Amino acid sequence: MNIDWTTIGPVLLTSIGQTIWMVLATMLIGGFLGLVLGILLYTTRAGGILANRFVFVVLNVLVNIIRPIPFIIFITAIGPLTIQVVGTTLGTTAATFALTVAATFGISRIVEQNLVTIDPGVIEAARAMGASPLRIIVGLLVPEALGPLILGYTFVFVAVVDMTAVAGAVGGGGLGDFAITYGYQRFEWGITAIAVLIIIVLVQAAQYLGNLLSRKALRG
Repeated sequence: MNIDWTTIGPVLLTSIGQTIWMVLATMLIGGFLGLVLGILLYTTRAGGILANRFVFVVLNVLVNIIRPIPFIIFITAIGPLTIQVVGTTLGTTAATFALTVAATFGISRIVEQNLVTIDPGVIEAARAMGASPLRIIVGLLVPEALGPLILGYTFVFVAVVDMTAVAGAVGGGGLGDFAITYGYQRFEWGITAIAVLIIIVLVQAAQYLGNLLSRKALRG
């Protein structure tokens, strides 16, 4: 590979920083909102501690509509909303907004599915002892499902890394944009390979950490 690192090096470092920023911001904001939405989906269903058919149906339909949309289509489809919120559809901030919205709905379903596995008898026992819904959610539901939730969030982390690469195709910045602009469009396959290797390292590190934390949570 004959790569001019004096030119490419700074761009690569900037792209890595943009990818890490997009992933962390998405996981922090989207992770929290997805957790809240997932808990609402679980608690408002029939027989739940906050059972409300109207709320459940609305949330469930909303998640079912948004979650399956391929991200390359989703990021362009919400362009008008992105402009209203961010002011532009280009750049890292705009991509992060779209990533956060998509991740919120994806995470919500993962959270709901993990909470469903909790033994209903444990919840009923807590309700019989007079525990409030908030106390059951914070002190029982989340701790009981913590191990599987960590694995679920690890899966989403990997998916978000993948989505940042897609965002690069529509001006979102990051390693995806770097690989396309400096690798694919210039037929510099070595540069594309470097971007791929960095993404693999990020994913492997996240998967290792997620597995480690999940094992500790399950043993605890």
